[in-house]
Amino acid sequence: MGGSFPTNPDFKSGFVTLVGRPNAGKSTLLNAIMGKKIAITSNTAQTTRHRFRAVHTTDEAQMIIVDTPGLHKPKDALGEELNTSAIKALEDVDVVAMLIDASQPIGRGDEWVAEQVRAAKGSAKICVLSKTDLASDAQISAQREAAERLCAWDAMVGLSSATGRNVDAFVEEVEFLLPQGPAWFPADMETDQPLEVMVAEFIREKVLRNFFDEIPHAIGVGVEEMEFEEPNLYRIYAVIYVERDSQKGIIIGKRGAAIKRIGTEARKDLELLLGAKVFLDLSVKVKKNWRRDANQIRRFGYGEGA
Repeated sequence: MGGSFPTNPDFKSGFVTLVGRPNAGKSTLLNAIMGKKIAITSNTAQTTRHRFRAVHTTDEAQMIIVDTPGLHKPKDALGEELNTSAIKALEDVDVVAMLIDASQPIGRGDEWVAEQVRAAKGSAKICVLSKTDLASDAQISAQREAAERLCAWDAMVGLSSATGRNVDAFVEEVEFLLPQGPAWFPADMETDQPLEVMVAEFIREKVLRNFFDEIPHAIGVGVEEMEFEEPNLYRIYAVIYVERDSQKGIIIGKRGAAIKRIGTEARKDLELLLGAKVFLDLSVKVKKNWRRDANQIRRFGYGEGA
């Protein structure tokens, strides 16, 4: 990709990894920093399956933000891959930011994540109390005290990605902790994710938001074909993979109503992402027990082996 690089001699740059338990608000914070949606979000644990990098560039600094899958106790090969991916993202970065939901008591899961953060050598460490819009002042104060016991933090920020409160303060703290250095990416680059991966993820988000319980974890999405037609149209053919025939029926829905709804919702977001009209063709296929097959997980591009 072309694009100019900042030339400020005092320029700072580096990598910041966002870690935390599932649903701590990592992807939502990334989108708030970028001022647009580039990472998918939902209330389903393990929404993030890719180690996702976004690039935020100003005249003073460039921060490469690494969004990670939520650290959790894995139940299958997919969960193990996601944990491996998240822990590897702590290696060789300049800043580690651990998100803790301000509205939920700190538990053993947070303590385990903090243990991984403490083990990350050579990086500055920021504690982010997220979702402060959902917590009372008393909750936030108690959470701050509890969080201070988890690690020797270089900074602590309470913020709300939903309202935007203190998101800029978090960016300023990160930039302060970054070392001087050149820009790694052109100023107009926002992510290193291939377009096909982002398209597949935007489709998967709509499945997560429309279905609950078992199905969200049982789906993978692959883009089979994507082509641009002048003057302003993308044709996208994608497959939603499930593990059982019964799940296929649920995704398709009565007379195709469910998959039509998924396609309509996904197309709206994809048109914003791509800046063009989108023709989206979705199909559903069964790939039995793919979450237990490390090779299949990597073919989907999930986890560390992608």
